[in-house]
Amino acid sequence: MTTSGQGDQILVFDAGTQSIRAALIDLRGEIRHMVKTPITPYFSRQPGWAEQELDYYWQSFAATSRRLFDTEGVTSDRIAGVTVTSQRTTMVNLDINGTPLRPAILWLDQRKAEMKGHLPPLLTGVLKTVNQYGIVDKAIRECKSNWLIQNQPDIWEKTHKFLFLSGFWIHRLTGEYRDSVGSQVGYVPFDYKRHCWAGPRDLKWKFFPMDPTLLPELVPPGSLLGHISRQASQETGIPEGLPVIAAATDKACEVIGAGCRSPETACLSYGTTATVNTANPKYVEIKPFVPPYPGALPGTYNTEAMVYRGFWMVSWFKKEFGLREQQIAADRGVAPEVIFDELIRDIPPGSMGLTLQPYWSPGINTDADAKGAIIGFGDVHTRAHIYRSILEGLGYGLKEGMLALQKRNRVRVEALRVSGGGSQSDAAMQITADIFNLPAQRPHTYETSALGAAVAAAVGLKLHSDFDSAIREMTRITDTFEPIPRNRDLYHELYERVYRKLYRRLKPIYNDIRAITGYPAM
Repeated sequence: MTTSGQGDQILVFDAGTQSIRAALIDLRGEIRHMVKTPITPYFSRQPGWAEQELDYYWQSFAATSRRLFDTEGVTSDRIAGVTVTSQRTTMVNLDINGTPLRPAILWLDQRKAEMKGHLPPLLTGVLKTVNQYGIVDKAIRECKSNWLIQNQPDIWEKTHKFLFLSGFWIHRLTGEYRDSVGSQVGYVPFDYKRHCWAGPRDLKWKFFPMDPTLLPELVPPGSLLGHISRQASQETGIPEGLPVIAAATDKACEVIGAGCRSPETACLSYGTTATVNTANPKYVEIKPFVPPYPGALPGTYNTEAMVYRGFWMVSWFKKEFGLREQQIAADRGVAPEVIFDELIRDIPPGSMGLTLQPYWSPGINTDADAKGAIIGFGDVHTRAHIYRSILEGLGYGLKEGMLALQKRNRVRVEALRVSGGGSQSDAAMQITADIFNLPAQRPHTYETSALGAAVAAAVGLKLHSDFDSAIREMTRITDTFEPIPRNRDLYHELYERVYRKLYRRLKPIYNDIRAITGYPAM
């Protein structure tokens, strides 16, 4: 059976860390139907590990799809095609039959490979001379295939394909071993400048040694990946034969879903990982040897800075301290963000001196020992002050990243687009505008990752003529929050005189904590 896919809606799957969403999005960028399945993010067999069973992922994916098709008003004849956007840097080992050999290793995983003769002494010496050995050492240790080769060689020997989670979804949907260029973010031998697998003489094959046949075929965003197979159709309810179009990672899709096409507008993602991204037609390394990621627009790059745990910290706060507000929200039938905004309505900017450093997990701009910190406690502080300090600390961290992007891009950021679940909070939006001293704009939907994927699919399906017209037709701004001068001035002082000094002064203490407790493990 082959389905022509001449409908006017796009079926989008947004497979994140904490949930899987299935949405039908029309050519104006309106979400006509959406269902969401919360998932258990991961399990840990050892401290610092983060894994998830691939059968669990697929069952959750398929169940989400079936629920969408069971929704009143959903008709398959209106669906033109399918696309998937997914969490980044989650790795999958499949055998020759496409069967998972082990649980997926998530992007949150902190295990490390050992440096076992990866680099010849001469190259090691050169890297040390140019002060780049530390970055290469970190990449080699972070590479999950290196860890697998060292610690589970039997699994690696049986591996027929080594994929990102995005490639796993495509294989389950189409039977093909293909993936989008826009989904290649992680420690694999990928040429981030040319957007293809690295050439045979590229040093990445020494850093991340593997047989090239383990890797999937790559296509640009907006290109055909395959068609829904009979088995996938039976399991998901998606009509057999529908075309599956390449999108990109969730963060890359958020950028175009928020309507960001140039470095003058920065895209802030208030999701599990909080990021600030700029779309750039030029290849710009924010740090030497740290490449920009592929954009969801073919041939473009996303320069990015991140707060690793990001709005996961807000979820953490809600779970540990906000049960009452969540119950009130459920009783009133409103989003929890509404109640939490009320909670901090009377808390002044600066949280009465409470200042948070948001390194609940270390990130690319910190060393492995980095910890989170809250300083400035006094007897006036309540959990409401802590909640506001989380929002402010995330703002400080992302501002620091935006200033680094702006410097390297050599383009001044003039406005912010804020996406992700956190953008539903008016308080978070105003705090963002005040800390950045820039207009903070809210897109018409916070589901910008799914929307960006739909943009790519609309172009691939020739429902819009090109990416520019698709972005113009499918994205728009609904609210703009302008900086409040007195708040802006206070946050400027706190950022310059307090926040920027925190990491440098606390770093020796973080090193001592790890030395004494052994956490996090190296």
